[in-house]
Parts: sequence; C-alpha cells; structure tokens
Amino acid sequence: MKKVRCAIYTRKSSEEGLEQDFNSLHAQREACAAYILSQASEGWSLLPEVYDDGGLSGGTLERPALQRLLGDVEAGKIDIVVVYKVDRLTRSLIDFAKLVETMDRTEVSFVSVTQSFNTTNSMGRLTLNMLLSFAQFEREVTAERIRDKIAASKAKGMWMGGIVPLGYEADGRTLAIVDKHAEIIRGLFRRYCDIGNVRLLKEQLDDEGVMVPERFTATGRKMGGVSFTRGQIYKILSNPIYIGDIHHKGQTYDGQHEAIIDLDLWAKVQEQLAANRQGEQRAPTLKMQSLLTGKVFDENGEPLGASHACKSKVRYRYYVARERESGGTATDRIRIPARELEAAVVGRLVDALDDPLSLLAMIGAELDRSTIEVVRAHAGQLARRLRSRERKTVRDIVNSVTVGTERIALQLDANQLRQVLSIPRNEFSDAELTLDCKVRLKRTGRAMRLVELCGQGVRDEVDRSLVQLLAQARKWWERLSDGQTTIAALAREEGINDSWISRVVRLAFLSPQIVDCILAGTQPAAFNGTALTTGNQVSGSWTEQAKLLGLT
Repeated sequence: MKKVRCAIYTRKSSEEGLEQDFNSLHAQREACAAYILSQASEGWSLLPEVYDDGGLSGGTLERPALQRLLGDVEAGKIDIVVVYKVDRLTRSLIDFAKLVETMDRTEVSFVSVTQSFNTTNSMGRLTLNMLLSFAQFEREVTAERIRDKIAASKAKGMWMGGIVPLGYEADGRTLAIVDKHAEIIRGLFRRYCDIGNVRLLKEQLDDEGVMVPERFTATGRKMGGVSFTRGQIYKILSNPIYIGDIHHKGQTYDGQHEAIIDLDLWAKVQEQLAANRQGEQRAPTLKMQSLLTGKVFDENGEPLGASHACKSKVRYRYYVARERESGGTATDRIRIPARELEAAVVGRLVDALDDPLSLLAMIGAELDRSTIEVVRAHAGQLARRLRSRERKTVRDIVNSVTVGTERIALQLDANQLRQVLSIPRNEFSDAELTLDCKVRLKRTGRAMRLVELCGQGVRDEVDRSLVQLLAQARKWWERLSDGQTTIAALAREEGINDSWISRVVRLAFLSPQIVDCILAGTQPAAFNGTALTTGNQVSGSWTEQAKLLGLT
C-alpha cells in the first residue's frame, strides 16, 4: 500500500489562551490526528513536523508556520494537508486560490476534517467558495467593528495603544506624565522658540550631548539611547498629544491625559513651524537639485550640467557636458555619475577638515593656541555633518569643481570657509583656496567613472543592485544544487530566459574576497552586474578571478 504523508496545519487569530497547557491549537491538532488515524487503512500517516501559527490573522499568507508548510509542499515532502476547518488555512478567496494553485502544481491534496466536500466536481467547488466567502466576510466585518471601536474610544479621549510618546507612559486607557522625560520635551519647545530652526536645534543638542532617553516597550524592545534626529524633533514639536489632545484620522479630540506643554508655547511653536514650511514651499525644486549644479566644469572650462535618467522607477543623476556644435559624438561627451562626483568632493572636504593644522596653513591664518582650538572644534563639527549627509554647506564653500582626466580641482571660497570655521580675516588673506582630489576619469560605456589611484571606484554607498544579484545567484544555485528543479523549469517559474539564469548563477562562485569588496562597496569602478554577467569574467579559480578583476 502506498504511504500517504499527512501534515496538520493549525491557526488561532488571537494570543488569548495560548499560554494554557491545552489550548485551541492542541484541540485542532488532536481532531486532525484522530481523522488521519481513521484513514490508516488507506495508508495515511502523520508527519512529525508541527505547523502551528498562534496569534496570527487568516487574512494574510505571511505566517511563519504556513510558509514552512508551503516550502515542504514545494519540496515534495507532503501528500495531504489536513486542517480543522477551511478558515484555519485562510480567510481570503484570493489567497486560497494561490494555495490551491500551489497544491495542484505539486499534486498535494487538501482535507478539512469538520467540513465534508469534494472539490473534484462543480458542486464541491461551489460549496468551498461559499464557505470561504463567509469566512472572508466575517474577517472584514470584525475588522470594521474594531476600527469603529477605536474611533469611538479616541473620540472620548482614550489612549488606544501604540508607541507611547516621549514624556508619557501608558496607564490603562490613558497616559501618565514621566516628569524626567517631560522636562526634555518642554526644553525642546522652549529652545525651538528661541532658535526658530530645527537644524540649528539639532546641532545644539548634539554639541551638548543631549540624547533620547532610553525606554522599553511592553514587549521588552529597547528604544532611545541615541542622538535626536531632525525627524524626531519635527514630530515632537507638531504632536498635539503634548497639549492634552488625541489625534485620529484628521480629527482632534480632548484627551483624558494631562498636557505637558501650555497652549501659548504650543501656538508660538506651530506659528514658527508654519512660517518655515512656507519658506520651503517657495522653492520646491531644491529637493531635486543636484548638490553641485552650476559648479562643475571640464578641463577646458566648459560647464557640465546636471541631468538624470529614470530606469525601473529609479532616478540616476549625472553631470553631462553640452553637445558641441561640430565634431565629436554623443559617446565622446563627459557624463559623470553625480553620486560619485559628489562623494569625491565631500570626501576631500572631510579629509581637509580632519587635518585642521594643514587647513589653517593653507588659509594663511595665525597658528596660535586659541585659534587652533576653535578651528579644531568647528572643523570636527562640520566634518560630522558632512559625513551624516547634511551637505547644504558644501554649496556655500565650493565655488567650482574642475574635472580633469587625472585629478579633480576644488576651488573653495576662502572667506566663506573662514566664516564657517570662525577664523578672523586679515588683509593678506586669499579669496580662493584650491584642493586637489586625486581621482581619474575612466570611461565605462557612455558614462565616465571616477577611479582612485588604487583603481577602486569612488562611491557614496554600496551597489545595492549588485548585492541583490549575488543574493539571487545563491538562492537559485541552492535550488539547483539540491535537485529541486532544473534551469529550464526555474526559468519558466521565474518568467525569464534560461540563459540569464545560467549567467547569474555563476556569481554564486565568486571568491569571498570579491564578495567582501562588493558588500563594502570597494570593488573596482568597472565592476558591475553587466560586467559580471557577460563574457567570461567569473572563472572557476578564485585566483584567476582576482587577477582578471584587478584585485591582486
């Protein structure tokens, strides 16, 4: 007799009662196990694996135990999936259709022990769809009731859960003030009224070492213990909960908790926030503007304009030379990735700021002790801001960037730099200061890449598309090496060409040295997904790979 391997799946929507020695999941599993035992004469046998999802909704397929079950179904380890009721598996018609499609493809059957129906005929399928329709209807009605209950409770000023705002702690259906944290909130509001700028407020907090207080959620997750971000400060300053209100879907209600901020201070802060927002709205294009727009030139003094291209909803920015009226082709024009050029410029500025003594010598300032201490403090602060991507100051300091084949020259506004670093001017001070950035241009296709003298590309971040390609290669190779599928079957499943899978899978054999370079973003400039998936760059020998890719 053929052995029929059976797996039991159980689920409970809420966590209530799961701590009991015998809970709903145990009851479901016991009933399913008894049914499988009754079919022992047909060769049915229960697999030892447990697929239990406690406290998870049936409205989604993103459940750990269900995903393990589907993985074992795809691997051919299961013949029949047994559940107590259909709605234990899912409460969504669309999700059930996906599950049935998966089971049909792998020739796996589905049994509900308390609902007898036969899906091999039209009447059985109709019965099943009716059951699932009512299960989905029940889930949606329950969700609507919960949403209505939350709205009604908030209209009464009750706290309905979530992350507790800084300054308070949960106290049943209301909030209680934490005095120590409330003082920090009041301080933020008062400081903002005095300064009138969130960026300057954050810089002041960082200089004083003010941190977000450490707190713990109900589940034990730690929060705080880090510096305030601009986003956090904006959210605190605009949160009506601090004046005793509860906010819900555009409506504000009188809360049952005590206010931390008085109405006069709140009104002043909101007025200042509104005034600052109006100033930003008058120039909406600044957000999309490249950092060095209007400041980049080639060796001949010709300007490079900011441009961009979109591919697969991703925006790629470039600095591009203008077309010449005569001679040359489109491929001869300089076209530099904006991220690389901006990273090189910012990196050179940071290097200069990290060596304040050399910077003082170049500027021509007096090297007395008081000046050195002041410059070291301001230079360190500016370098930290540049590293954290607060780069608005770059446009004020940099007059022009001249891009050559062997180096980049930065022309800095010496007077502006003195002002930023609090260096007094003298009559012999130069108006401009030149910094050399030792990187060279290398053409890869239509674009020019910036390459350091060691051959490493200049990058502002890791090449995420290349990292994703490596992950895909390893995932595909794992399935192919286990004998789960073939290249042709995998191509049909993914809806792509089998030759592409063959080329990508080779990346699973890259040496650890090369993989480490990709994850750190330090691979050679011409080292990208296109280069790796074309030609024969991926040799079977790690030594040959390193030689071919210039890493030795």
